[in-house]
Amino acid sequence: MPKPYPKEFRDDVVRVARDREPGQHLKDIAADFGISESCLTNWMKTADVEAGVKPGTTASENAELREAKKRIRLLEQENEVLRRAAAYLSQANLPKMMYPLVRVLAVDGIPVTVTCRVLNIARQPYYRWLACPVTDAELVEAYRSNALFDAHKDDPEFGYRFLVDEAKQAGEAMAERTAWRICSELGWWSAFGKPKRGKAKKPGPPVHDDLCAVVDPHGVVRHVFNADGPNKLWVGDITEHRTGEGKLYVCAFKDVYSNRIVGYSIDSRMKARVAVAAVNSAVARRGDVAGCVVHTDRGSQFRSRQFVAALNRHDMVGSMGRVGAAGDNAAMESFFSLLQKNVLDRRAWATREDLRIAIVTWIERAYHRRRRQASLGRLTPIEYETIMTTPATQAA
Repeated sequence: MPKPYPKEFRDDVVRVARDREPGQHLKDIAADFGISESCLTNWMKTADVEAGVKPGTTASENAELREAKKRIRLLEQENEVLRRAAAYLSQANLPKMMYPLVRVLAVDGIPVTVTCRVLNIARQPYYRWLACPVTDAELVEAYRSNALFDAHKDDPEFGYRFLVDEAKQAGEAMAERTAWRICSELGWWSAFGKPKRGKAKKPGPPVHDDLCAVVDPHGVVRHVFNADGPNKLWVGDITEHRTGEGKLYVCAFKDVYSNRIVGYSIDSRMKARVAVAAVNSAVARRGDVAGCVVHTDRGSQFRSRQFVAALNRHDMVGSMGRVGAAGDNAAMESFFSLLQKNVLDRRAWATREDLRIAIVTWIERAYHRRRRQASLGRLTPIEYETIMTTPATQAA
């Protein structure tokens, strides 16, 4: 069964179909995007239902139903936690820690996050207790940490010196140095203790090694962007362009094997979600991508926890270039240069919607299926993949 197309891609195709020129048939537009005419027709019907033009159940209504079921299940879990906790606390010879109850509930299918939130206990100490036997020193440390945490939660303005006094009144006396160490390790600082940081002036440290860099005999670092098959090496980057409504940001990933844009996402804000949406779109369209190297620059979007988690979820390997070295990602810069000349700078764009349709149309129709490239033997990216790969490895 073929993988479903990403929602963003389906919406873009529907936009292009609705804004088609007079006399242009849906069959031609479907061919430009590599789908069947019936598929495009179904997408347009679904879009009409979403817009309220035709009767039917919309995706938002289905989402509300799923959300309601999720809330009901959460309430049931919280009630079960309270019921079990009441029985647990009523037992004789009560142990000092609540962690055994959390573990028993987790075995019965209640998430640790729900239990800890209902019982108002921290998760980190519980996981440390679960991982290894608790020594006497660790038990004392946990009591001290809980006392400091309670005091800090009551008044976030307190520094560690004031927290020591509050913990002592709660029965957990300790030295100021001990309180400072505990607060430092757990990040419990006074709300006024540290100045707020402004915008970062320099890119942050890389979260991945540079897997595309090689050192020549003269000691010069160069980058090699070659792949002997599809889904072996992708390069990605983000570009922006102004419209009458504000900036529009495009994040795209290119397979260096065929120079095909395997996934892209377009948004009005340059957040981590645009990079995550682009890589998820690429994975949805390419299928098996385990082991694929994804090379980017050190932008905050590509260093975000959401993007790193997306790579790990798909068993992909991250790679990052140096700071201020455009050549470290030249393979992607060349594509954005073409996009700039052929679309972005062709005219002034009044709305983000107009520019979005133009970008999607140029990528899917002109770049993928009409622009022949010398590096591919005067073939288009689609033709190159069709000829050079077997049917079993072709992208969906």
